[in-house]
Amino acid sequence: MTAPGLRRTKRETTAEIHHEFQSLNAPLRELSELVRWALGDGNSTERDPIASLSVTVPSINSLDWLRARKTVPKFYWSGRDDDIEFAAVGIADVQTSEDKAGSALRDLLSSIAPDSTARYYGGMRFDAARETSREWEAFGAHRFVLPRFELRCEGEETVLICNLALPRDAEQIEEITREIDSLLQVEVSPNEALPKLEGRRDLPDAEGWRANLEGALAAFESDPLKKVVLARRVDLTSVGELDPLMLMDNLAARTPDCFHFYFEPEAGIAFLGASPERLYRRNERSIKSEAVAGTRPRGESAADDADLGEELLNSPKDLSEHAYVRLSIEEKLGPLCERLEVEEQASEMKLARGRHLVSRVRGTLNETVTDTEVLWTLHPTPAVGGYLREDALEGIRASEPFDRGWYAGPIGWIGAGSAEFAVGIRSGLVREREISLYSGAGIVPGSVPDDEWAEIEQKIGDFTRIFGLEPAHARS
Repeated sequence: MTAPGLRRTKRETTAEIHHEFQSLNAPLRELSELVRWALGDGNSTERDPIASLSVTVPSINSLDWLRARKTVPKFYWSGRDDDIEFAAVGIADVQTSEDKAGSALRDLLSSIAPDSTARYYGGMRFDAARETSREWEAFGAHRFVLPRFELRCEGEETVLICNLALPRDAEQIEEITREIDSLLQVEVSPNEALPKLEGRRDLPDAEGWRANLEGALAAFESDPLKKVVLARRVDLTSVGELDPLMLMDNLAARTPDCFHFYFEPEAGIAFLGASPERLYRRNERSIKSEAVAGTRPRGESAADDADLGEELLNSPKDLSEHAYVRLSIEEKLGPLCERLEVEEQASEMKLARGRHLVSRVRGTLNETVTDTEVLWTLHPTPAVGGYLREDALEGIRASEPFDRGWYAGPIGWIGAGSAEFAVGIRSGLVREREISLYSGAGIVPGSVPDDEWAEIEQKIGDFTRIFGLEPAHARS
């Protein structure tokens, strides 16, 4: 069945319809018409339970568009290696639970047709087996949302999308079309200064940090544990309420060559970050991942920068830490692939204010492997957990005085034909006047507490410098 006067894609159902308009209001009128057609006249009984309807619109700043929307949840994503941004609001469908085993996640894509472009956005806890603290309750053990509305910006093209869950949404035609009427209303706010900070708290403090590292170093002598990633949380309190989207805007500008992510499950609480690390990218059965470990800052001069790069590439401690990540990814991903290639020689990943060792991984998944299998197999890698995995998790649970929540968990998007997830590091949780910053350091034999403290300060520096703060020294 074809709607009168509309150009259809090659599909015979409503899943993907696209039309281009020149004026500002014409795309919204057309999107409303598409929704009414898709949900009316018996069309909602067609076989595809998800319909993704799209129109081309004038160029819009994604974060400005997101700030103008009152609906939650909100999600933002920009890739590290491409010129693509996604901004999304509302719920057409949601998959979430406190299921510690994650079995509910396995059916995530059962409602999406194989050739659909519909995408679920979201993430998972670092450690679903750990008790969830109050500040992370809104996120769930995992939460993946098929948004009601999306703005996808790729190069010079901007597309506005309305996702429908059939036949359930047939009862909401009027509500959905009313929302569409205002979807292109965006008010660009003046450049407002972030509120000043009035407090900082470190969990653990410097004394606790040294105790944690000494415990890990002692464990290396008697346990099978080879590496553990210990994290710190830094709570910053401001004199006024924080605008998490303003923070996201500032952070993205300071951190090129990173994945940028933002998830606001409820008004007033948001998880955001700028991660250099890809967990994996899938296009059909082709998969890419990477081992990232070992850290140095950028130099103040070209000579200093070159020296720091050479120091990292030739550091036995950092090469050892990196080798465990590479080995684990190869061990975990190998059984899921019919072909897997892992770079044996680590190279440099250069960022605006830091650098890491990286080895890239490429392969072809076996035909029956799903994204949920990849997620549960790869996460957590030794880059954020440790090696051996279960021994490292036990050490983290015993020593860290806070719940990591979604910090260091997978965050990204998943669709029928493709998926991409970053590791949710270099991140913070905003709650009204407080932001909690999370970052970790890989601990191996030979690690020095003060050096690892300084490394974490460097990693959270992209956030703290937004507020005019310099790194803090480890003083007990």
